[in-house]
Amino acid sequence: MALSFYENLKKGLEKTRSGFVKNLDEMIFGEKIISQDIFEDLEEILITADLGPRFTDDLIEELKNQAKRQELLDAATLKEILKNKMKDILAVSDRPLQPPDEGVFTVMVVGVNGTGKTTTIGKMAAHFVSQDRSVLLVAADTFRAAAIEQLEIWAQRSGASLVKQTMGSDPAAVVYDGLQAAVARHMNTVIIDTAGRLHTKVNLMNELKKIKRIMAREMDGAPHETLLVLDATTGQNAVSQADLFQKEIGITGLALTKLDGTAKGGIVIRIAAELQIPIRYIGIGEKIEDLRPFSGSDFVDALFA
Repeated sequence: MALSFYENLKKGLEKTRSGFVKNLDEMIFGEKIISQDIFEDLEEILITADLGPRFTDDLIEELKNQAKRQELLDAATLKEILKNKMKDILAVSDRPLQPPDEGVFTVMVVGVNGTGKTTTIGKMAAHFVSQDRSVLLVAADTFRAAAIEQLEIWAQRSGASLVKQTMGSDPAAVVYDGLQAAVARHMNTVIIDTAGRLHTKVNLMNELKKIKRIMAREMDGAPHETLLVLDATTGQNAVSQADLFQKEIGITGLALTKLDGTAKGGIVIRIAAELQIPIRYIGIGEKIEDLRPFSGSDFVDALFA
């Protein structure tokens, strides 16, 4: 029997839950009063789970104020307050991608190599195709033959079309061809794969800016979405990457992959709190259906389940 997405989400967050929530339960077990020790222990648990200093400081300060006003009746109440605080933070970023019904919707996907960018594109394509959208994938990562080949495989698997050129071609020229093809073939969704060689940061960012200029010139409002793919297992590095891409080219949404492979799923909270960029998708496994539109409320409920 196939598991529901909520059950899959619970399973995908198992590593985070077994660390973060288990430690939280052990901390409050048997505690009847609020003490300074509890605040210190909670701070350590939150930081260890990668929820970040900003979220942690704000929460601890709020809890201390409630304790002073005698609104924090016992240690067990901490858990409910923590859950609600997380949901409030994630509500800001809880904005799934919603393409318009008319016109061509373009998504430029960026991110460093190894984050699961091309795989995410393939799964997005399958998701859009299942909604009866006509999808065109554009292989603008022309610096790795494997990237072009991988995208071609995903196009076949998802039922999407593909525009590609040979390895070493000008990425902006491939994107231009892709947009022209989308219009000519009456496609309504274009997803563009880009290179992610962060070790040549200046060249990479200049290339991405050029692609954005070409898209804006050829199609009104394009790219309509600039989606950054982040590997959740990298923790603080994911936050740094998001900050860099946001400052250099502007990001309109995030996809967080490999949440099933980390005990620090709290990075989702940290990114939402510090960057306030919409989280469009989360990835909790290898299967096509394991990339799903993000729901902050479901995420927190599954984490504490």
